[in-house]
Amino acid sequence: MNKFCPLLICRFPSLLRFSSLRTELTDSNYKHKHLYQLTMKKYYLLSLISASLIGATCIQCTSPKQKSGENTLPQKSELFVSLPDYCPTPDGMAIAPNGDLILACPNFADITQPACLMRITKDGAVSKWLDVPVLEETGWASPMGLTFNEEGDLFISDNQGWSGAEKAKNKGRVLRLKFENDQLKETITVASGMEHPNGIRIRNGKLYVTQSSLSQIKDPSGLLVSGVYCFDMNDRDIAVTNTSADQNLLTTVITKNPEVQYGLDGIVFNEAGDLFVGNFGDGAIHRIKMDAEGKVVSNDVWAQDTTQLRTTDGMCIDDKGNIWVADFSANAVARVDKDGKIQRIAQSPDCDGSDGGLDQPGEPIVWNGQVIVSCFDLVTGPDKVNTKHDKPFTLAKLSLE
Repeated sequence: MNKFCPLLICRFPSLLRFSSLRTELTDSNYKHKHLYQLTMKKYYLLSLISASLIGATCIQCTSPKQKSGENTLPQKSELFVSLPDYCPTPDGMAIAPNGDLILACPNFADITQPACLMRITKDGAVSKWLDVPVLEETGWASPMGLTFNEEGDLFISDNQGWSGAEKAKNKGRVLRLKFENDQLKETITVASGMEHPNGIRIRNGKLYVTQSSLSQIKDPSGLLVSGVYCFDMNDRDIAVTNTSADQNLLTTVITKNPEVQYGLDGIVFNEAGDLFVGNFGDGAIHRIKMDAEGKVVSNDVWAQDTTQLRTTDGMCIDDKGNIWVADFSANAVARVDKDGKIQRIAQSPDCDGSDGGLDQPGEPIVWNGQVIVSCFDLVTGPDKVNTKHDKPFTLAKLSLE
């Protein structure tokens, strides 16, 4: 089974990193199929136990070795930047109106560090921009997907439910942050009550958000349902129910791989207006076509080749129409051409990222003539190349060519 190490999850729930969450993430949580399935990608906040204990308890859940021939891949990733200690799990990225790169740090690996947004300038300077406004009910924020509109407002997928804490269940938000002179002026809640908001993009005044799990929508197969939501950019306080009754639910998919039940994640548009979303567990990219009124006319698997792409995390698109995909489980990045042909571009063995390795890539972005890749470096399991969370906390880079 493709799941987290049973020794760490089921035998050692007390080894969660923070005592504030220990009372909420008990064994009983994991008896529910949905919550257990969410662990497939990014879920548990493991305690900073000693390396010897990790080694002793995870012998039976080590990650698969890279296959021979990895050196024949087109590229080897390089180190772009090392992040401060308060950015242990970098994730989503967006380009600010002034051209700076903005990085979301939900800090799942150390929730004592407030979730923040980092700013990286073209000359390589790294600084904290701001702490993301927390949800009062939980006391934290969990920023993942980011996108700016033309006015410079920043939209954030606040994936509260990723933590697995009971008090954060169905408390995900879509936030709109408005600025004046680069200072946060107003925080607007576009939508709340979301189960698992993740990727986010804007097109023609509409906001498109992937929900990686919609556990209340039941498919006869028993497999996971996930979907895409569409909001007006100016919406406020939309109450999401995570059911088929949601008027903002644009379309859904089923994740067919029973071993990795984690659904829609990365999201991009091409110039023609086609929407592409990655079905994480299936390693598939769906193409969603819409009519002039924004209604879905087709939703089909457009690209899938698990020899080149095992899991589809964050995605971006370059000027030539190629889609770049973070292959989270394989420590790899793939590129998909306009015809849907997938090619693995780079892959790293289990590493700490200090030499520029892809240390569990979460999202790529085209910036300043390069592909920058965030290294999430947290989740382990038999299907993951990554075996532990460790310093340094990094972003890698690849060439566009």
